[in-house]
Amino acid sequence: MFLGALVDAGVPAKLFEDTVAALNIGARLEISRVRRSGISATKVDVFVHGEKELPREVFFEQQSLAQTHEHGHEKGHQHAPEHVELREHNYSQSVQEATRAGAPAPHWHESDQHEHGRGLAEIREIIRQAGISEGAKRAAVAIFEALGAAEAKIHNSDIEKVHFHEVGAVDAMVDIVCAAVGAEALAVDEIVCSPLNVGGGTVKCAHGVLPVPVPATVQLLQGAPVYSSGIQVELVTPTGAAIVKTLAKRFAQFPAMTIEKSGYGAGTRDFPGHANVVRLTIGESHAGLTGNTSQETISVLEANLDDLNPQVFGYVIERLLEAGALDTFAVPVQMKKNRPGILLTVLSRPEDASRLTQIIFTETSTLGVRRREEQRQTLARKWVEVATRWGGVRLKIASMNGTVTNYAPEYEDCKKIAAEHHVPLKRVINEAMEAYLKALRS
Repeated sequence: MFLGALVDAGVPAKLFEDTVAALNIGARLEISRVRRSGISATKVDVFVHGEKELPREVFFEQQSLAQTHEHGHEKGHQHAPEHVELREHNYSQSVQEATRAGAPAPHWHESDQHEHGRGLAEIREIIRQAGISEGAKRAAVAIFEALGAAEAKIHNSDIEKVHFHEVGAVDAMVDIVCAAVGAEALAVDEIVCSPLNVGGGTVKCAHGVLPVPVPATVQLLQGAPVYSSGIQVELVTPTGAAIVKTLAKRFAQFPAMTIEKSGYGAGTRDFPGHANVVRLTIGESHAGLTGNTSQETISVLEANLDDLNPQVFGYVIERLLEAGALDTFAVPVQMKKNRPGILLTVLSRPEDASRLTQIIFTETSTLGVRRREEQRQTLARKWVEVATRWGGVRLKIASMNGTVTNYAPEYEDCKKIAAEHHVPLKRVINEAMEAYLKALRS
């Protein structure tokens, strides 16, 4: 559905077709126009070795038939039809993690997969070898890793030992990699996602019946605003949750912007009274139009710490940032009874404040956390990628009134390159900045 919305909004279909060819995994796309509750939308289907992916309910109907034939074969009956060869162990995760309700579930082929599916290392290698940009590769791998971490948490396993059945299937490889490529092609400063309608009811999978949203979706959407409109179908799956959680910079109501274009991507089913589409709206923020800085409300969390192990403090900072804090910092203070202490300050979005407060209580020794709302003004910013002799590096560019005021290489990109190629970190940073300045002059 996201790919359909991207195409409908102007991302060239050929970009996705070239991406699928670059993956070299025996897939192709079919793109068509459909109507969902009266709304015209773009539908993207994945074909694997010439076969269109089967909806979940069709799969279970065939599975039941296959089991019947297999049982008959044990009694000396004739050989079962050819589709019996699609055995259940190849579907063990495929339906539980299937795309939106009624959307194609992976139609597995024994020649495509190992018995236990693809591991994360194999998926990373396929993406690494694909002829797509480094930025899209990073995004695609991040989506798979988010999904793997959720599955590992649910099944109490190590992420590297998780074998992706649904997400390792060809169609889902296409979904995730094309989503990363398409999001990059938008060339926007940020993707903002509205609260997610997760649906309701239950979903049948190879292991039984699960409540909607399924466990992996719940795990992935921690910290995200969700709701259910009452429709009894699965509207957000783990794959979809991993994509939006990785690509979206933040969750919020419709942002203040001047709309330039929009697109609609269609799901497989056409629900009565509910348009089964994803809408993508592209525009320019008011701050970008006027040249002024943008203003937003943020929450400021503070806690005084005077008895916390310094080794623990670094871990707390990492946890808060991973959980969505906008920034964290510490200031040395002199506390009561002349004890030296630390003032921990956390900046967050208001919707994340309660969750971050819980982390502070859990991970530190404080007995109280102060909270206040403040107005923050920020410069317009965007990311660009430059090429160095060791690989691509992202730079964050800040501007005011259309003029660049600050630019800096992404530390994590430079750190990774420095470690992999055994070169000084400062050398990588300097070369990235020189590459950016050279691009500006050309």
